[in-house]
Amino acid sequence: MSPKQDRRLDRRFNRLEQALPDPVGTQLNRLRRPRAFWLRVPAGILLILGGFFAFLPVLGFWMLPLGLLLLAVDIPFLKGPMNRLMIWGERKWAVWRRRWRRDG
Repeated sequence: MSPKQDRRLDRRFNRLEQALPDPVGTQLNRLRRPRAFWLRVPAGILLILGGFFAFLPVLGFWMLPLGLLLLAVDIPFLKGPMNRLMIWGERKWAVWRRRWRRDG
């Protein structure tokens, strides 16, 4: 994948880390480091598998996109789709927040 896709994904991760609570953002930052490959890939796979068990407490659909994001760091063909998914999610989140503030 192109360096442009890598930079876009890094910017999206940085925004996500800033939006998350500090302990969670710090752990996500650690998982993104190149030496964390052996932890990042199994964590991504486990999150994806956990996303399929959304009917159970604690586990949920939120795990699926997070697992795909972690895998996108190492799998080039996932970078483009995950960039688009994150942009779409950010837009939907902004619209939801505007509506909530307006109606709330």
